[in-house]
Amino acid sequence: MRVFVTGATGAIGGHAVPALVRAGHEVTALARSGQKAAVLADQGAHPVSVSLFDARALATAFSGMDAVVNLASAMPSTLRFPLYRAWQETERVRTEGSAAVAEAARTAGVGRLVQESVAMLYRPGGSTWIREDWPLDEYPQTRGNLAAEASARRFTAAGGIGTVLRLGLFYGPGAAHAEQLYALARKRIGVRFGPPGNYLSLIHLADAARAVVAALTAPAGPFNVVDDEPLTQRAQLAALATAAGRTPLLRGPGRAGLLLGSRLTSLTRSLRVSNAAFRAETGWAPRYPSARAGWLATAAVLEQRIRQD
Repeated sequence: MRVFVTGATGAIGGHAVPALVRAGHEVTALARSGQKAAVLADQGAHPVSVSLFDARALATAFSGMDAVVNLASAMPSTLRFPLYRAWQETERVRTEGSAAVAEAARTAGVGRLVQESVAMLYRPGGSTWIREDWPLDEYPQTRGNLAAEASARRFTAAGGIGTVLRLGLFYGPGAAHAEQLYALARKRIGVRFGPPGNYLSLIHLADAARAVVAALTAPAGPFNVVDDEPLTQRAQLAALATAAGRTPLLRGPGRAGLLLGSRLTSLTRSLRVSNAAFRAETGWAPRYPSARAGWLATAAVLEQRIRQD
């Protein structure tokens, strides 16, 4: 297929573009600088420069494409994550940018749109398995994702196939926050948000990239893309500590994270999300069924980098 990718040099895009190329697809990707264009070219993609917010220019770029994969984002840094103002650019990308992408894809006659979203949209479910029909929640950090999903639904209503991937909290080499958590774990500092028994649904970046490829054959609608086995906050921290080979001497913020309310609710709420529907529709399965395996694989890559430095 001829596939156009936005957000191609981001955390997920950096894995998804090579995965699409390996799968035999002809990939064109948005590049915002010459340096990023060179990276994409080295990965086997054809880089183009166009504004994410210019629907007319995007429609020209999308001409002749079979599918558009919208992975564009602008996530705040780990330190700025709890600040509402830090999410303004992210919200603009996911609201205005996603609307422009969907409109341009319709105008260009593209048949398929794959839109990134997040599993943290769901209302807390305790230990209940959460599937795609579980009620969604609305808090400040979800507004952009809800708008992006609405754009995908409009694309479907206009006759296209709009597939939404509700990704778990991603981790792995290339995810800045995950690399920071691993660095802290090596210093015997264990970071855990929320009560220890709450579930956290994750997805390794490599598995998210493979899900993007699989989504090119999925029907319209939302699909959860998470590990097979979501771990509790306690078990996730233990998996990270095992991968780092260090027992934490300091742990936090734990339940204190609840004090920040909606600022950290995407990390503190209990979400035991199921990937059963996406597996059944596409045959996709995560290479790393839980964070236990995923953190070990991540540690192997990061430790090699440390030795090289």
